[in-house]
Amino acid sequence: MKTLAMDSGGQRRGWECCWIFLFSLVCFGQQASAQIRYTVPEEVKEGSVVGNCAKDLGLDVSALADRRFRIVSGSNDALFEVNQNNGVLYVSKQIDREQVCDGNAACLFNLKVVVEKPLEVHYVEVEITDVNDHSPSFHDKDLYLEVWENTVTGTRFELQTARDLDVGVNSVRFYQLSKNAHFDLEIKDSVYGDKTPFLVLQKALDRETTEMHRLLLTAVDGGAPPKSGTLNITVFVLDVNDNRPICSSDTTTITLRENAAMDTVVTIMNASDADSGINGEVEYTYGRNMKPKVLDIFNLDRKSGEIQVKGLIDFEENEIYSLIIRASDKGVPPLNTDCQLIIKVEDVNDNKPEIQVTSLSNVVMEDAKVGTVISLISVSDKDSGINGKVVCSLSDNVPFELKPSIQENMYSLVTKERLDRELVPEYDIKITATDLGNPPLSTYKSMLVQVSDVNDNIPEFSSNPLELYLTENNPPGASIFSVSASDKDINENAAITYHIIRGGGTHTDMSTVMNINSETGVIHALKRFDFETVKKFHFHVLATDSGSPSLSSNVTVNVFILDQNDNVPVILYPVSANGSAEGVEEIPRNVNAGHLVTKVRAYDADIGYNGWLLFSLQEVSEHSLFALDRYTGQIRTLRSFTETDEAQHKLVILVKDNGNVSLSATATVIVKVVEPKEAFAAFDVKNAEKDEEENNVTFYLIITLGSVSVLFVISIIVLIVMQCSKSTDYSSKYLQDTNYDGTLCHSIQYRSGDKRYMLVGPRMSIGSTIAPGSNRNTLVIPDRRRRDSGETHRGY
Repeated sequence: MKTLAMDSGGQRRGWECCWIFLFSLVCFGQQASAQIRYTVPEEVKEGSVVGNCAKDLGLDVSALADRRFRIVSGSNDALFEVNQNNGVLYVSKQIDREQVCDGNAACLFNLKVVVEKPLEVHYVEVEITDVNDHSPSFHDKDLYLEVWENTVTGTRFELQTARDLDVGVNSVRFYQLSKNAHFDLEIKDSVYGDKTPFLVLQKALDRETTEMHRLLLTAVDGGAPPKSGTLNITVFVLDVNDNRPICSSDTTTITLRENAAMDTVVTIMNASDADSGINGEVEYTYGRNMKPKVLDIFNLDRKSGEIQVKGLIDFEENEIYSLIIRASDKGVPPLNTDCQLIIKVEDVNDNKPEIQVTSLSNVVMEDAKVGTVISLISVSDKDSGINGKVVCSLSDNVPFELKPSIQENMYSLVTKERLDRELVPEYDIKITATDLGNPPLSTYKSMLVQVSDVNDNIPEFSSNPLELYLTENNPPGASIFSVSASDKDINENAAITYHIIRGGGTHTDMSTVMNINSETGVIHALKRFDFETVKKFHFHVLATDSGSPSLSSNVTVNVFILDQNDNVPVILYPVSANGSAEGVEEIPRNVNAGHLVTKVRAYDADIGYNGWLLFSLQEVSEHSLFALDRYTGQIRTLRSFTETDEAQHKLVILVKDNGNVSLSATATVIVKVVEPKEAFAAFDVKNAEKDEEENNVTFYLIITLGSVSVLFVISIIVLIVMQCSKSTDYSSKYLQDTNYDGTLCHSIQYRSGDKRYMLVGPRMSIGSTIAPGSNRNTLVIPDRRRRDSGETHRGY
């Protein structure tokens, strides 16, 4: 026979195996007993060696090189393979005993091993031994049992049997039950060889004590280490009607007031039954031998046990009632208990006092004298004895009192203190009459007393003085301000009219140019104000009510005039002539660059930015020769003169302020370039003329400075006096800024009370004769503290 090459997946090998199998049947007729027996545990790794068939069969090892081994035993060859060269038998894939043996105790595989050259058939038996790889398990995770509470002890309840896929010593060996006082565990062997657990009742059950028992059954196998499985057992104890209803008290005594209203709940009978379901449901009925009168007065609710009043309860008719209440459950047979209820009727003071009020007047003047009688009050009570004695009282915190009269149960309502309608315009007086019964009964009656107004409050302004910030050049006749006063009185006592208090007719009295609407308090200015003429003034407004006699008060209105840019800059040098400013300056031809030719001087009567002047060259004959400082007005040379430069140059200077709508003026400066000798001679003559001119100008400027200084000092003194007249909580602070050279503004700042003021004017150069302290350049600056507090400054 020719040896075929091994092809595990080919058709050729299949035909060869079939041929060998038929050959073996013909030769041997039937399967012979195994020649070799191997044992291998389940779950071994793929490729694990089972045994050496060639060696164990006693084959010649030296001749194995020419022989081949085959397994031809059917489908079981999928689990094992034999090395065709050396005859070593090994596991071809991992073995699960429980799967391949279907749970049989003995798991054997008979293999036919064919050896070629010459052809031989040998029988090999392989036993798969069990490994403890499975835990015991129950069919269900939870088991529920229902047991009557009157079940006799010793009763058995069959439990589920645990299953374990392992066999032999690895199968289930014993059961354990969690500790419990009522149940024990008993194990019996079944006909199939299994161990069946039984739950045995050892101690009687009581549902009223424990309604449910939780147990844990554990099955343990014999493996090493052992494995286990658990079953949760819940035993529900079923109720039996073994408890009769129990009343909270065998005899219950309560007190019921007479004249109790219909459907008043007297009490609720409370009987409990420890059983559950219908065995624990309690019903209430009247007991035997009850008097018919009781059934007409009281009603018993069968389910709730509530007893209500359904008839008249009269102490004078019956002082005590005795009721027998039977409590029964719905068990089979029903159990019942009788409870006694004793009702004592309590006598009550059942008549309230009555109040009668005879009002003399419901309106009282707020200036009424103490002791003024308002009303007469009488009280009565139908009861007798102590229940008929009545005392009266008034509500708290009212300026009235009750004074008893000579006649019993008579009172008079009088004032006990001064009244003030502005605090309380009316009083709702509550009169209380209470008898001396037990418990006492009271009657209440309300009485409304109105307080009539008396003109006892003067008009009041929100603040004094009032401050008005008004921009100059206001249109005459237009409203500039509004004042308002309030009066705590009412009606005509609070109707206010306004008037301006006129002064003595002096030229400083500005009240003559002010007018006010007597009803609305709106103030009109009859003239146009000029900041450069008047910066501040005040007047007084009188507010008068319409009471009889009338009352009045006044308020001071301080008016601060705010500056507008309404003044054109005035040029001091060059000197104006016929509406234009023109000057002539002679300079030597040999001057260097940066030589000061002259300085244009100007001022503006306005203040702040309105008086801040800037200079610019509007027209110049030679742009490369001269430069103008825009802030100081100084004209300087940009370079030295040459022989080709003109001898005369014309410069037109534009001077304008910084107002919102700026105003301006122009000046013309003629610069003549002369030879040095001529310049020196002209310079001496010019200096003499200029000295004389400056002396005259200085004289007038000194007079102006003195006048302005005096006005400034007077203004400061007035402000200090006003400050001292105000609250000491305010302080005055004076902060003076440094004066700078040139024509920019300089300022003096100071604080008076809650206002901040700034005196501003043109910035003065050294030797200037314009007084920097002139009070005509005063600007009122709003205080940030007042702005932060929410106060509005008018005029800004």
